[in-house]
Amino acid sequence: MKKLWWAVPVVAAGAAAVRRSRSAHRSDERAGDRWLTVTINRPPTDVGSEGKLPPPLDELAERIDVRIRPAPGDRGTELAARFTKPVPAASTSVPARLAGQDPRQELRRALRDAKSLLEAGEVLQPDAPPTTRPTAGGRLVEVFTRRSGGEGVL
Repeated sequence: MKKLWWAVPVVAAGAAAVRRSRSAHRSDERAGDRWLTVTINRPPTDVGSEGKLPPPLDELAERIDVRIRPAPGDRGTELAARFTKPVPAASTSVPARLAGQDPRQELRRALRDAKSLLEAGEVLQPDAPPTTRPTAGGRLVEVFTRRSGGEGVL
């Protein structure tokens, strides 16, 4: 009987993981309806003049809705975008996200690039290669750099 006590926390953790996975999957079905927003330190007239979208977003113009409005506290402009059609749940799964096949990653990257172009005039990229010689640490940094490009976080 004492030997089976270790199974109780394992089963509880497994049940919690399944419950969280199911609720996350349900919320991912609605994820295409969420607005993704960046705040740009520019006036609204510079961000979206005459109905034209900033350069990285204009490539997605037929697939997205865009909202441009002044940021709270008179601190620039909020640029928000979302897909017009719902994103399939299969394309937002963890394996799809890790493989870089989640369409939301493309929209996040376009929003970050638009912010960078409007504020700095260019899209800043990390130096390549991250190290001068191929090492295990350098490969790890390269993987993290590539991974952070789609999600914006490591």
